[in-house]
Amino acid sequence: MKIAVDAMGGDNAPQAIIEGINLAKKAHSELEFLLFGKSDEIKKYLSDEVNVTIIHTDEKINSDDEPVKAIRKKKQASMVLAAQAVKEGAADALFSAGNTGALLAAGLFIVGRIKQIERPGLMTTLPVFGTEMSGFDMLDLGANADNDAKHLVQFAILGSFYAKNVRGIKNPTVALLNNGTEASKGSKLTKSAFELLSENSAINFIGNVESRDILNGVADVVVTDGFTGNAVLKSIEGTAGGIMSLLKDSIRSEGTKGKLGALLLKDGLLGMKEKMDYSNAGGAVLFGLKAPVIKTHGATGARAVAVTITQIKKMLDTNVVGQLAEYFAATENKGE
Repeated sequence: MKIAVDAMGGDNAPQAIIEGINLAKKAHSELEFLLFGKSDEIKKYLSDEVNVTIIHTDEKINSDDEPVKAIRKKKQASMVLAAQAVKEGAADALFSAGNTGALLAAGLFIVGRIKQIERPGLMTTLPVFGTEMSGFDMLDLGANADNDAKHLVQFAILGSFYAKNVRGIKNPTVALLNNGTEASKGSKLTKSAFELLSENSAINFIGNVESRDILNGVADVVVTDGFTGNAVLKSIEGTAGGIMSLLKDSIRSEGTKGKLGALLLKDGLLGMKEKMDYSNAGGAVLFGLKAPVIKTHGATGARAVAVTITQIKKMLDTNVVGQLAEYFAATENKGE
């Protein structure tokens, strides 16, 4: 298994990326890595070059570059070369912490989508609270600004395949994000999607879910349009960050008493922080492409990179992309 890595993508690249690769190499010695970027900077942080090939390039895509324009003009950028390696079969998956829009463009225009999938979705596994569930998969989180009902049905199929194969859930439940749980609630889009989801026997659809309930573990997969999904994700991120800041401020304001209380609660507080950090489940997957394309946060650290590599390995081990392609090819042959 070979993973193409955009070593120059992200706020802390290449250090955090390469240090994460070092950790992943220890855990998964069978993996091979193609590292695209400035060779001297990569070697500075690389523990050894076993199962590693460095492809030097001075060009990279910056966080403020216009995504599609950057992919088309910066032909030698580390992200573009990594995507090309996947397209040409030199690598089995693509990993980057760089410009999200550019990675989406590289995935669509270079790696390519699976036939029959009209709109690949950006998906990640988010945490749940007060339950034994390991989390839930949500898509689309921003790959598409506009969707129709058919796209949401495809997202449900994509999420179900991922939850079943990568996360080991036998018969994953699917919910549709809406402004009410009743079937009659929602916009024209959600009402149409509800009807199509209800009719699809390949999906374990359980109905609508409101945004206030998604972190309570009501479903294994939650689907929505890309605009709404991105807004909800950023709301969750902002709320989680705000809660942690408020907690820290409250502890500081209590002086010595607050510090002693925090010390006694240290393990619990760390556990809460760990629970709220969805990077523990890996990166966001642009799912529906011909190969795994995974994005981590730009400010990601070495540990999160290593976790994401493990996620990619599981996707390759289970051949979830291949299974997905076979499913859609079969539905095409049936005329569905």
